[in-house]
Amino acid sequence: MTEAAVPEPSPEQAALFARARRMMLIAGLTTALGVAAVLIAIGYRLFRTEGRVVAAAETTSMLPKGARIVSTATAGDHLVVTLDVGGAVEILTFDARTLKPVGRLKFANEP
Repeated sequence: MTEAAVPEPSPEQAALFARARRMMLIAGLTTALGVAAVLIAIGYRLFRTEGRVVAAAETTSMLPKGARIVSTATAGDHLVVTLDVGGAVEILTFDARTLKPVGRLKFANEP
């Protein structure tokens, strides 16, 4: 069998091939950069807690007399406890890691 002869590309075709290769290289590098950014973000999220020691915390918090817990919630690194103290609402905020009190917000009715 005879082999088919492949003609040499014309200068216009060669320029078109070079342009296509350059665009494919740019697209490939952009894709690689995007994948690397995603992997770095995932790695950062997985390993950013490294070095933190999270010990089990146990504490007893005294509630005011006649208070009852209405609700609890988490907000970031805080634990939020809503109390009903004799008809007045009070919000206590604790650090979720250490369970130490961070803040207290009291609501009162206008006279």
